Amino acid sequence: MDTRSLRLFLSLSDTLHFGRSSEELHISPSALSRSIKQLEEKLGVVLFERDNRRVALTHEGKLLQTYARDTLQEWDAFRESLMNDSQQLRGEISIYCSVTASYSFLYDILSDFRRQHPGIELKIHTGDPEPGIHRVLNGQEDIAIVARPERLPANLAFRRITVSPLLLIGPAEASDNLPYNPPNKGAEWANTPMILPEDGLSRDRVDQWFRSMNIKPRIYAQVTGHEAMVSMVSLGFGIGVVPKIVLDNSPLADRVQVLDTPASMGHYDVGLCTLKKRLKSPIIEAFWN
Repeated sequence: MDTRSLRLFLSLSDTLHFGRSSEELHISPSALSRSIKQLEEKLGVVLFERDNRRVALTHEGKLLQTYARDTLQEWDAFRESLMNDSQQLRGEISIYCSVTASYSFLYDILSDFRRQHPGIELKIHTGDPEPGIHRVLNGQEDIAIVARPERLPANLAFRRITVSPLLLIGPAEASDNLPYNPPNKGAEWANTPMILPEDGLSRDRVDQWFRSMNIKPRIYAQVTGHEAMVSMVSLGFGIGVVPKIVLDNSPLADRVQVLDTPASMGHYDVGLCTLKKRLKSPIIEAFWN
C-alpha cells in the first residue's frame, strides 16, 4: 500500500506551511505542492486554501485529515500485527516531551527499550509540555510525557512515572525588584512581582492557590516553559512557581531558593499518555510495557 501521499498531506495539514513540511519530510516545496495537487485531482476537491500569506484547510481537507490519521494508524497497527512474537519488532514511535522530561526520564526509558527492540525507530520532539496531550489526541505523536490534567480525556491511557510537587521559588539573593524576601503577609504579596505560566495545569493550580489565600498577585511576566521561569527568577525579576523536577534538573538551581508557603500548591502527576486504541499496536504496547 502506498501511504506516502496521505503522510505528506497530514504533515502539511499540521504545519499549514509548505516550507516547514518540506523540511520535515526532506523533500522540496515544489515536490510537496505537486503531491498535494495530485491528491486533490484524485479526490476531485480542493483540500487547502492558499495564497501568498497563508495556507488553510478547507472543509473537505478537515474531513480528509481525520480519515488519513485513522487510516494510517490502522495500517501501521495491521502491519505490526503481522509480525509474530518471535520476530523482531520494526516500525517507528513518535514521542513528545519537554526538555526537562527528555533528560529526566527519557534517557533511561529509551536505553532499556533500544536494547530490547533495536529495530524500532524513535522520533523525539521537544517543546513546552502543555500541548503534549493535544498532540497525542490529534495524531501528531504516538506518546507524550505530560502532567496528568484534572480530567483526562476518556480515549487516553495514562501511566505514571513520578509525582512532582509545585514549588514557590525566589532568587538566591535579594534584589531591588523584590521588596520582601520572601513575602509572608497580604500587603507584601501585593508588592511582590510574580512570574507565572501563561496557561495550563500549573497556572490553574497557582490561580487556585492565590484564591485560597485571598491574595491578588502582582503579575510581572507570564511565560511559556518552566525552564524560562527559573532563569527569570534567578535574575531577580520576581517569584515563580515550578515543578520540583524542573528545579532539580536546572543548571540554575543554586541561583534560586525554595520559599516556604502557608499552604501546599499541589503537585504534578507526570507520566506517559497515548490513545487507548494505539495500545493495540505491538510496538506501542512494547514501549508502554
